[in-house]
Amino acid sequence: MTKQKWAAIGVLVALAFAFSVGLYTGVSEINSNRADAQVMVKGQPATDMSQFWNAWNVLSSNFVQVHASTTIPTDQQKVYGAIAGLTASYGDPYTVFFPPSDAQVFNDDISGSFGGVGMDMGQNSNGQIVVISPLKGSPSEAAGVRSGDIVVGIDATSTDGMVVDQAVKYIRGPKGTPVLLTIERDGVKELLKIKIVRDTINIPIINAYARGDGIYVIELYSFSQNSADLFRGALRDFFASGDTKLILDLRGNPGGYLDAAVTMASYFLPVGDVVVTEDFKGKADNIAHRSLGYNSFANKQLSMAILVDQGSASASEILSGALQQHGVAKLVGTRTFGKGSVQQLVDLGGGAELKVTVARWLTPNGTSISDGGLTPDIKVTRTAADQAAGKDPQKDAAIAWLATQ
Repeated sequence: MTKQKWAAIGVLVALAFAFSVGLYTGVSEINSNRADAQVMVKGQPATDMSQFWNAWNVLSSNFVQVHASTTIPTDQQKVYGAIAGLTASYGDPYTVFFPPSDAQVFNDDISGSFGGVGMDMGQNSNGQIVVISPLKGSPSEAAGVRSGDIVVGIDATSTDGMVVDQAVKYIRGPKGTPVLLTIERDGVKELLKIKIVRDTINIPIINAYARGDGIYVIELYSFSQNSADLFRGALRDFFASGDTKLILDLRGNPGGYLDAAVTMASYFLPVGDVVVTEDFKGKADNIAHRSLGYNSFANKQLSMAILVDQGSASASEILSGALQQHGVAKLVGTRTFGKGSVQQLVDLGGGAELKVTVARWLTPNGTSISDGGLTPDIKVTRTAADQAAGKDPQKDAAIAWLATQ
């Protein structure tokens, strides 16, 4: 039986979440290691594997190790290499093969506390490793890493051709050890060298407070396993404050558990409203995730603004898109990241795992989140100079809009 975890975010250097658990089986029959072996895949014509086995036999019979840097792989390592090559041929940065050692790193990430620098990464349309967001209070944030930074080098290794999970492996390491990132930043001519000392990363979740002017603020940093409960507690405090205007700050929030996003949306939507749809593009029936119908504001006055930026990804986009398109909230800030694919983590046995993209996320109106992310209703940028000066024009714009409601 296969073990699978579902992911709705890009891979985090500090963090990778699994969203829910499901069971699927694949059907394939491989005959033998004869040169004329064929692969029979259900519903598809046979694939001639003779070239593969010819290459296997040529390498096994003829390769001579003449450089110390080369190795003679075991048969198992050859199989892993073949699977890795097959996986890479799909060209999807989120579809990745994990041999046992890499699978252990990935699952350590899921545990939520480990040695790293604390930032979420993805890949842009050019295949470059890009920072979605540094985590709040993390070493990467303290060192000056910003959303949108392109990581072109890790220590002495170029990231050219790297997938995100490989970059994660290079950046993670024991607490107290340094890692040097070479950064390309929009608007800066020279490449930046940022040295970061790794630390134990404990993921922050939420911060909430009343401003004293009728506006309540909830800052949500991640969609963790217990974030929905913490969010419910923050909403209770919001009710108790007597405020009727709410700012939900999802800037720099890279996502997390799908169930958390659906539960949070359910506090604002009637039962049955679509929060997000998994579109399998005909390979399986679409799955619509619907509001549980808590609808806590049904008979209450509420004006709501959600702050978003390029660091708002995946589960952040799911929640923002649902509340925007159902008319509950206005989005304020800049376009979101656009991480709208669904990954499934499959146990291949022997400690190896395969993370494969199986679907895409669609907002309630049917828009794919991957097609450029969400567009804010009120577009406002926050520059590096604003941040350095402690200014927040995005939050100011949300406050100004709420003042008119």
